[in-house]
Amino acid sequence: MSAAQDAVRKSSSAASADYRLTSVTKSEPPEGAEGGNWHRYELARGSAVITGYRQGTMKEVTRAAEEIVRGLNERRFPRKGRVQLTRSRRSN
Repeated sequence: MSAAQDAVRKSSSAASADYRLTSVTKSEPPEGAEGGNWHRYELARGSAVITGYRQGTMKEVTRAAEEIVRGLNERRFPRKGRVQLTRSRRSN
């Protein structure tokens, strides 16, 4: 396998390992919940599926679920950057 093919394979497997929003649908309230305008959303990563419920418009629930996806993916791949370390003076 060439280096280019290996890079493509790694990038596609890394991308498929990300969480993603797979659906948002109008639903009945979850057990024990009150009120109306409930939606059910599903997040997936590979074969693992996370199901959640949220009250609000379709647009609000979709935005909230996308924020959850972003947060889950950021935790999996923390940002790499330079950390500025400073030495503190010893007190006598």
